[in-house]
Amino acid sequence: MPKLIILTESLKGQEFELKEGTFSVGRADENNFCIPEGSVSGHHCEIVFKDNTLTIKDLNSTNGTYIDDEKITEAQLKAGMILRLGQCELRLDDGTPFKKVMASHRGGIKLNEVGAGTPAINPAFKKKDNKMNIYLLAGGGAVVILIILWLLLK
Repeated sequence: MPKLIILTESLKGQEFELKEGTFSVGRADENNFCIPEGSVSGHHCEIVFKDNTLTIKDLNSTNGTYIDDEKITEAQLKAGMILRLGQCELRLDDGTPFKKVMASHRGGIKLNEVGAGTPAINPAFKKKDNKMNIYLLAGGGAVVILIILWLLLK
């Protein structure tokens, strides 16, 4: 059974199994697939799954609906493609092994360029560097020590 899997770190692991029919997707609780993420509109898009074809229809969302980084109003989503709703990324999984999907998708991605079967990471979702936090913590600690010394000497 095909399913949409959320790739975005804060919601990773959530998935929506697709059956024939029409489904609403968005941040509002009344959607068939609720994605509680600020960049996803209340009623973001509609998914129509019929005759093994998955069609995505944007519902005039604020932050747009994208398939493989191309803004769409209505388009088909195929296995391995990335669906982005605002800043939330999802992948369609139809049960096909990942390497086969990537090799057949849009001319293919050379796995040795990306890593041993590891999908490329969208730069917008890279893990943040902690150096700035360390510098701020060290600077704050130095200020506290100086204040304590000043109070002791006074």
